[in-house]
Amino acid sequence: MARLEILEFPDPRLRTKAQPVEQFDAALGQLIDDMFETMYEAPGIGLAATQVNVHRRLLVMDVSENKGQPLVFINPQILTSDGVEISEEGCLSVPQIFEEVQRAERVRVRAQDRHGKVFEQDLDGLAAVCLQHEMDHLEGKLFVDYLSSLKRDRIRRKLDKSRRAQPLSSSRIPTPVA
Repeated sequence: MARLEILEFPDPRLRTKAQPVEQFDAALGQLIDDMFETMYEAPGIGLAATQVNVHRRLLVMDVSENKGQPLVFINPQILTSDGVEISEEGCLSVPQIFEEVQRAERVRVRAQDRHGKVFEQDLDGLAAVCLQHEMDHLEGKLFVDYLSSLKRDRIRRKLDKSRRAQPLSSSRIPTPVA
């Protein structure tokens, strides 16, 4: 397995809309495993393929206390949602930043598993919030987009300042943007 590079805001590649997954093969299985490794090491509770510069409709998450309930959602669609939950969110692509965001409290999702089998699942609380957050990534949207432009600009400046203060390491070498 390999730890993948996580793109960070304001990288324009995070704004790419993901395309459906059509091939369910060993390469997809390896990507899923690498995404879980990357998410757990970060550490995080969810990761969308867009965040690792793979623009396919795939996300992984594990909101369990012991990190023993990994979930894979491929080509996810929210069928129903209800309730309102305002919670503090963070993001591996927006490190060290936490802000309150309003989302649905409960969702029913239809997706495919790593083998292409279609399933439906009801999620609530943190799992519902995490799924919606990661699905936003698949649409090229970040949680900071729910904030005012003033807050978003402040976050961008704070992250830029933090990056300038860090010495470059092999994992922090900037990737050219096409």
